[in-house]
Amino acid sequence: MSERRLGGVGAVVVNYDAGPSLGRCVASLRAAGLGTVVVVDNGSHDGSLASLARADADAVLVPLGRNVGYASAVNRGVQHLADAIEAVLVCNPDLVVEPDAVSLLWDALVAHAETAAVGPTVRDPDGRSYPSARQFPDYKTAVAHGLLGMFLPDNRWSRAYRREDALRAPGTAPEVDWVSGACMLVRKSALFSVGGFDEGYFMYVEDLDLCWRLRRAGWSVRQVPSAQVVHVGGVSAARHPYRMIVAHHRSTWRFARKRVAGPGRALLPLIGAGIAARGAVALTRRALRSNPRPPSV
Repeated sequence: MSERRLGGVGAVVVNYDAGPSLGRCVASLRAAGLGTVVVVDNGSHDGSLASLARADADAVLVPLGRNVGYASAVNRGVQHLADAIEAVLVCNPDLVVEPDAVSLLWDALVAHAETAAVGPTVRDPDGRSYPSARQFPDYKTAVAHGLLGMFLPDNRWSRAYRREDALRAPGTAPEVDWVSGACMLVRKSALFSVGGFDEGYFMYVEDLDLCWRLRRAGWSVRQVPSAQVVHVGGVSAARHPYRMIVAHHRSTWRFARKRVAGPGRALLPLIGAGIAARGAVALTRRALRSNPRPPSV
């Protein structure tokens, strides 16, 4: 796939202490045919940005000097794309795109003029599929997934939220509610039409929020099952687990406040209490894993 074929696509990769994964990610984007790659660095301390500068002199590097969060970093990266770029491939730094993944996403976006964003199939290094396309949960599904998902991840509400029972045939591009921001191709005009990513989210849920606002504005969102990427996942978050848990639940609360309208807003105190309780459980479980009890004798 030539770079000319994908001249309308530019990538924005957000880096934060991703180590060698960043170089592998950018190399895979080059192999997929991308000539424009912008790397926004959120104040990394691991030398990953300097390593990339030595390996890829053509990458546009945007060192911010501090961690402004994922949404804000993407918005700043988009500002460095040329006007001729029509679509933005938003990427985590710890993923590798398959050689034809970007072209398949681009073809789907071109074929569906009403579509604002498309996402690939995301797999972990062992080949297991990550739920990269999901539905907007109703109250019942959100509560059940929130309460049971940590302990019984295979419950039917979590499966429904992750759309695990949906058929995704190769060669199709079905409509979905939202796709993961770990890797999504977004039409730049659509992104600008809704004001970009909401920078009120530091980490997590900014992808759900973006797709929600795009769909409210009349755009559609699709998944392209044939496009494949491998996502290690959690490379940066693993170094700051407690901060990421707190950020996740704060973002969930922010989205709840934005989405719940009308009489349903009377439930916000209860929703907030539930989110806080879930966060406390997640922090406790993480602490127990970090400090296991000594074996009994």
